[in-house]
Amino acid sequence: MAKEIERKFLVLDQTYKQHAKGVYYQQGYLSSRPSVRVRIIDKEAFLTIKGVATGFSRSEYEYQIPYKDGIEMLQELCKRPIIEKYRYKMEYAGFIWEIDEFLKDIEGLVVAEIELEAEDQEFHKPPFIGEEVTFDIRYRNSSLVSNPYKNWLK
Repeated sequence: MAKEIERKFLVLDQTYKQHAKGVYYQQGYLSSRPSVRVRIIDKEAFLTIKGVATGFSRSEYEYQIPYKDGIEMLQELCKRPIIEKYRYKMEYAGFIWEIDEFLKDIEGLVVAEIELEAEDQEFHKPPFIGEEVTFDIRYRNSSLVSNPYKNWLK
């Protein structure tokens, strides 16, 4: 079984942009529990299934699918809104950090994620990392579809 051990944090400023270039992502959800998503990155498409989290861990399975199928799934099958974001990847103190800067209905939200090999693995945070939101389900991408960030600000 494939396992993902991930922690998520709010981002305090845009200094991460000095170290990484953003890549445009589109993703949509067929289901939120379990999480089943379609993601388009450049001219590649992926189908990902994620189980329910236990601590920082959850099951994760990801498969590349034909690009045309991915586009059709996004357009015809996925819940709205489709998530659009720029993802920045940067190395810091031996770890890869992924920073997502959301667009459209989720504009204004920026989060960073780190994947670990063990739940108790120690790591150092870059200076732009703020509050941890790993256990706040509002920040899960699948939750942002049903409750976009713009709604939180009202």
